[in-house]
This record gives sequence, structure tokens and C-alpha cells, in this order.
Amino acid sequence: MTDAQQPNLTLNRQPIASDNERLILDIVRRHGPIARSSITGHTNLTQQSVHRLTEGLMERGMLRAGAAQKGTRGQPSPTIELVPEAAYALGISINTDSVVLCLANFRCVVVFEEKLDILPEHREKTLAALSDRLEQLLVQYNVSRERLLGLGFSMSGFFVSEDRAFNAPEPLRDWSLMDLKPILEKRFMLPAWLENNATTGAIGESLRGVGSWCETFAYLSFNYGFGGGLILNGQPFYGFHGNAGEFSGIYNPDEAAKRPALQYLMKALQENGIAVKSIDTLYREFDPKWPGVEEWLSATMPQIDRLVATLISVIDPQAIVFGGQLPPELGRMMIERARLPSQRDHRYGIGPKEAKLVLSEAEGDASAIGAALLPLRLRCFR
Repeated sequence: MTDAQQPNLTLNRQPIASDNERLILDIVRRHGPIARSSITGHTNLTQQSVHRLTEGLMERGMLRAGAAQKGTRGQPSPTIELVPEAAYALGISINTDSVVLCLANFRCVVVFEEKLDILPEHREKTLAALSDRLEQLLVQYNVSRERLLGLGFSMSGFFVSEDRAFNAPEPLRDWSLMDLKPILEKRFMLPAWLENNATTGAIGESLRGVGSWCETFAYLSFNYGFGGGLILNGQPFYGFHGNAGEFSGIYNPDEAAKRPALQYLMKALQENGIAVKSIDTLYREFDPKWPGVEEWLSATMPQIDRLVATLISVIDPQAIVFGGQLPPELGRMMIERARLPSQRDHRYGIGPKEAKLVLSEAEGDASAIGAALLPLRLRCFR
């Protein structure tokens, strides 16, 4: 059966709880285990309403009583926590030379994350391998398929149509300029949500990384190409067409080869005799002493400085996160060399407060984690 002949699937994409129930679940996700008596203070609901909603969620198996809260006077207050096995969501991240499969539970904790030993050049072969491996892992981790809420899919590239067709880098031509959602839903029998991997990287970072101390930040995703994502007041900002964070767009065509895309670092290394043939190899084996690294940094840092200044001026973030497939040591070199606007001359010698430049704090593949958290965020939380 060809992609065009695939039948339409009726898959449940609706939230699994009411707005107020999702509010309660989100509060417990962010603060749990939390004393039942403390939940009301995070809402505009009455104590009676919160009690009723909490009881209902406990009866449905989404919340449960946790250990009593210690360190308080009088009788310890009972706590409420999410039931981790209440639901799960699948995440898939496709980069130019890597395929990552991830499963998150109801607490937004990663159950498993695995990088498949394949290149994603051929879409159907890749999806077949992902489907087969998923079934094996579900058995291995004793996860019932009936508890899967959906699939979050992320890929390098930007959206070019209302059906969210990707314009992906050349190595992903077989995935480009088509409506992938029905293909994914047919293959995995799950409702699917699509985002570019920089946005899901930002989502993963917000829930499993710097989001623990920062609510507004820009996420720089260094991959074969270069893009990013925005988290504003704790929520992902997608933009009207879904392409917010396409930071490469600020550079003119004659600056394209100097933008901070790792494909150009690989090219510089290869021209200096360093046989780095993939971004994954670059990440795992990076050596700051390689010939070509300093040359690339000298050409690229002015573009980083311009982007940092633009982000600080336009969205005033608390942090700018260097993430994606960027080798940590290279990220530290870039942060050390970045020139912030505050280092320029200002009236009266005083400049504005500025964002912190930090490395990603998300453990694992932030894009895959963020992809897995998409269905949970959209169907369970706020």
C-alpha cells in the first residue's frame, strides 16, 4: 500500500482530562510530591473544588497519595503525586545521521532512550526499524500499548505548509515536502504531533534541563544545520507558521557558510585532514586541538554574537542555552568567547541586565525527550 492509499485513521487526540483537571495535574507535575493542602494556593479555585478534582483524578488512577510531608508542625500533611504508569508517550527524533527513540511516563520521566544503529536516509526502512524496535522495548519494559497516548515526532528542518511538511536538510530528502502525519499514524497506530527538533529540544530543556530554574529562554540547536526554539514564561512559542526559532534566517545568503551549523565545522576539519564523517562522530570524539577548530570559531563567532545580541534585545531571555548536537567542550569555548551587548559602551557606563549563556542541562537527547513529552503536554498538562 502506498502512502497516498493509506486510509484515514480515527485516533483520539483530545485531552484526557478537563481544563481544571489538567491544571491540577500540571501543578503536581511541577511541584510534586506536593501536600494536598498546598495545591489550592497555585490555583484560582476553591479548596472544595481542588479536593473534588483531586479525588476524581485519584479514582481514575492518575494521582495517588504519597509519603506524608515531614518537617511541619502537628500531624504530617499527606502528599499527592502523579502515578508514573498511568500513561506513556513516544518520541522520535530524526537528525541527518541519527535516529533516536524515546519513551516518557506520566511523570515526564524517560523510561528508555535508544539511538538506533541506522542512518535515516530511507524513510520506510527507518520507520520499519523504529516500529520493530518499539515493540521489543515495550515488552522489555512491560509497558502496555493501550497506555500510549501518542507520538511526538521531531526532525531537522522547517515547515513549509499547513500540513506541516518539512523542508529538511539534503540527507533527509526522502522525508521532505510531504505530509508525514498520516504516514506516522498508520505505521505506529498512534495520534502524532510534529515539530522541528530545535523546538522539541527547547521543550525537553524546559522540562528536564534549565527549565528547573529558568522560565524564559532561547534554545540554540547546533546540528548539521542550525536553528532553535523559544520558551516564554514556561511555554513553548511556536509562531504563526510553526517556525519560531529559525535563527539561520537572520543571516544573508553570502553569510550562510559562516553561520554556526556543524556541517561547516565538519568541512573545515576534513580540509585539515581530520576524518570526521558525521555529526554524531563529531559529538563523541571532539578534540579542541583539532586543526580547523580555531579557524571555524573565528569565522563563526561574529554570527553567534549577532544572534545573542538580537535575542537579548528582542525577547530579553533569562538564559540562552547552547544545545542540540553541540560537543560540550566546543560549547564552553563558544560561551567563553561570546561578546555580550553589556561589554559595549553604554550611557553612564551602565548596560541592561542580560541573559546567562549556558550549556544544555538536559541529560540525553533533548529533541527526542521533548518529542516524547509533546503528547503528554498537549493531552494531560497545561
